[in-house]
Amino acid sequence: MPPPPTDAQQRTRRVDSVPGTVFGVVHLEVAPATSGLAIGALVAGIAAIVVAFVVLCFGLVGADAGWGAWAAGAFTVLAVAAGTAGVALGVLARRQIRRVGPAASMRFQGQGLASAGFICGIAGLVIAVVAFVAALALQLAA
Repeated sequence: MPPPPTDAQQRTRRVDSVPGTVFGVVHLEVAPATSGLAIGALVAGIAAIVVAFVVLCFGLVGADAGWGAWAAGAFTVLAVAAGTAGVALGVLARRQIRRVGPAASMRFQGQGLASAGFICGIAGLVIAVVAFVAALALQLAA
């Protein structure tokens, strides 16, 4: 008979006996892990916001010199890509966290990270598009 589990060992969820033998199948309790998709969504969403503010800065600084809209447009593409990735990864992470699997399967946590990545991705998209339109209007007005 094995010794009882200590805190360092994993706790057993249940033990099923194998009929006709003295053996059994032990189902261990699996601790939840933070979803990698949720972390990726948050990183991409924050990156989208940072790049969107770069779009705004280049659009304002370069408007008089004639290169503001070009630089803002180039960085807008990057901000839109990062924002889209943040939104997509946030949706996928929420779906992964909500999914219920068998008792012994891996469980994920990080609903707040996924939601924050989704919201930051949308905010980055909106700021980038508004900043690009403003940079284009300043460029054409100058």
